[in-house]
Amino acid sequence: MTDQTPQATRRLSALVVDDSPPMRKMIVFALSRIAGLTLVEAEDGVDALRKLAGARFDLVLTDINMPILDGLKLVKRLRADENYQDVPIIIITTEGAAEDRQRALSLGANAYITKPIQAGEVVRLVRQILKIGER
Repeated sequence: MTDQTPQATRRLSALVVDDSPPMRKMIVFALSRIAGLTLVEAEDGVDALRKLAGARFDLVLTDINMPILDGLKLVKRLRADENYQDVPIIIITTEGAAEDRQRALSLGANAYITKPIQAGEVVRLVRQILKIGER
């Protein structure tokens, strides 16, 4: 019999990147319902890169429209970084056009949600991507 630690006991972490403090807080509040998920906030793409350089994240959720380094450029940078090539990325944005969705997914995003968001939808998607069951 092998001793395997169940995934539920492993700490997972997510980086929430959005230049709107209320939107960041709303996403963090929704995701705080997921037991065992540590949440870190970044105020834009540059702040995200700083935080990504200093820690390991299991998931990145990012807006597209941000100053200095937007979400699409962040996705492109992460996919070019061997440490983050396979880390799931969820785009949460006001950009609802099919071309925007296609561009984000072609750059390497795993999922695309348009604002206004439904907290339950975001929680379900994060649980699905991170393979975390309901408790």
